[in-house]
Amino acid sequence: MSGLFPRERREIAPGAVHLPEWLDLDAQRELVAACREWARPPAGIREVRVPGGGTMTARQFGLGWHWFPYGYARTAVDGDGAPVKPMPERLVELGRRAVADAYGAARDGDSPGGDPRGRAPQDWDPQDRDPYDIALINYYGADARMGMHQDRDEKSGAPVVSLSLGDTCVFRFGNSETRTKPYTDVELHSGDLFVFGGAARFAFHGVPRVHAGTAPPGLGLSGRLNITLRVSGLDS
Repeated sequence: MSGLFPRERREIAPGAVHLPEWLDLDAQRELVAACREWARPPAGIREVRVPGGGTMTARQFGLGWHWFPYGYARTAVDGDGAPVKPMPERLVELGRRAVADAYGAARDGDSPGGDPRGRAPQDWDPQDRDPYDIALINYYGADARMGMHQDRDEKSGAPVVSLSLGDTCVFRFGNSETRTKPYTDVELHSGDLFVFGGAARFAFHGVPRVHAGTAPPGLGLSGRLNITLRVSGLDS
C-alpha cells in the first residue's frame, strides 16, 4: 500500500488502464537486477540522438528489436552496431499477463477493454494475439524528461504495456490528435502497470517530471526505469 489509502485501478481513457502496485517488491528487485545485466554492452544502454541533433535526456536500450528515431532494427544502428539482445521469455509472459489483467480475461466472449486491432470487444481474446517481441527500457535520472509523443513505429496495434520501477514520475496521457490538452497527469509509482490500447493506442504521452528519491527503500535503484513492451508486427 502506498500512503494512507490504497490506490485503485483506474481507466484514464477508453483503452488506457492504470493498475497500481501490480508488481510486488520482490518482482521489482528481480527486474532491476535483470535490467542491469541487459543494459551492459554489447548493444547496451545509450543516449539517443534525435533528428536535428538533440539528445533525449532518458537513456535507452532495447531487447528483441532496437529502436532508433524513427524505426526498428536488429542491430544497435545508432549505438555500437552490435546485434540486439533477444527478447526474454519472462517479458513476453509479463506482457501477456499485463494485458489480461488490464482488460480482463475474456469471459463468455466479452472483454471490457475492446480489441486494439479494431475487432468488436466480444471477439477479443487475450490468448489470440501475437507475442510481445519488443522491450524498450528507459532510464530516467532526476532531471530526465520525455516529451509528448506517439508510439507509431510498430506495425501492430496491440496495446503498449508500461512497467515502472524506482522513482515516482508524472505520466502525462493525452489524446490522439494533438500534443496539447486535453490530457491527464497520473503518478506512476514503482511497481505500477499502465496499459494503453484500443482507442487510446496512439494517444500522445510523455513524462514531464520525475520525483527524485521516491524509490522504495530496499529496491536498490536511484532514478526510474520504465520497461515498455510492444508487439512489433515486423517480419524477422
